[in-house]
Amino acid sequence: MKKVLVVVGMLMVVWSMAAGTPTAQAQPYPNRPIQFIIPIPAGGGGDVNARMLLEVLGKDIGAQFLPINKPGAADTAGTDLTSKSKPDGYTIGYTGSSALVAGRILNPENVHYDPIKDFDHLGLHVYFPLSLAVQADSPWKTFGDLVDYAKKNPGKIRVSTIGVGGMSHLNVELIQSITGIELTHVPFKGGEAVTTALLGGHVEASADAVGKFMPHVDAGKLRVLLLSRKFSLLPNVPTLKELGYKEDMFSSWFSLTAPAGIPEEAKKVLIPAIRKAINQPELKKRIEERGYIVDYKSPAELVKIIQSDHENIKALATKLGLAK
Repeated sequence: MKKVLVVVGMLMVVWSMAAGTPTAQAQPYPNRPIQFIIPIPAGGGGDVNARMLLEVLGKDIGAQFLPINKPGAADTAGTDLTSKSKPDGYTIGYTGSSALVAGRILNPENVHYDPIKDFDHLGLHVYFPLSLAVQADSPWKTFGDLVDYAKKNPGKIRVSTIGVGGMSHLNVELIQSITGIELTHVPFKGGEAVTTALLGGHVEASADAVGKFMPHVDAGKLRVLLLSRKFSLLPNVPTLKELGYKEDMFSSWFSLTAPAGIPEEAKKVLIPAIRKAINQPELKKRIEERGYIVDYKSPAELVKIIQSDHENIKALATKLGLAK
């Protein structure tokens, strides 16, 4: 009898251990820190926006986010890293139109991913008007002044951007095409170097997100001459169409992505949490005060935007002889 009891007891122990194992393994997502790849140098405008969003998102889902900056190649380096990460829901990324649209048209050698097939898109975060800025004490008070000077001095106006293949680079090429002027493109790796080059007099103009320029505009150091879309903080700065041109510059946007194939459980947590965090009124106000336009789009809407932007930019790049 004792032997029977011992055997029964051992079986019960084994059963309880076996039954407990799935429970331990089936902890709800997320149950450990989530890596967040940012393709922008630390301190850049998009980097700040991403980190502000992570503060709210982390609290909402009860997880720690670990920001990892991976800048370079007009945001494609960090985006590539995201696409090749393990699709377990514990690595997501912040990326945008330069990496998902313009780069594969203007600089495809840097793009080793398919912007639709290689990602699970999680939602669009912000649009940001792109702009053309000069030093406040420059002789160019308007975009027309700069165009007049450039026509008389081909190539003498150097324009910094975040890199070859980015949306701002495309806008520089668009400006040259529709005005007939010749500018000298000076690409950087992103971040604040674009603005620093202008403030230091290393270039005569910069093409980048208007939000990066705003602190220096407010300080009286820079002047914005042109915008890709109307912006409430600079109501008197025109777009190209307002000046009589047939086309406007392109605006950029940033979104959240994951490598393709993350678990449905992760999507069910991340997508509604991202929507909620992006639309959080206080956070939205803080980001828009920095020069960005918060405009959440669902994953399905984001995919359509990527496809539509690709068609429009590819047509323009082909027309300008820039498509590779």
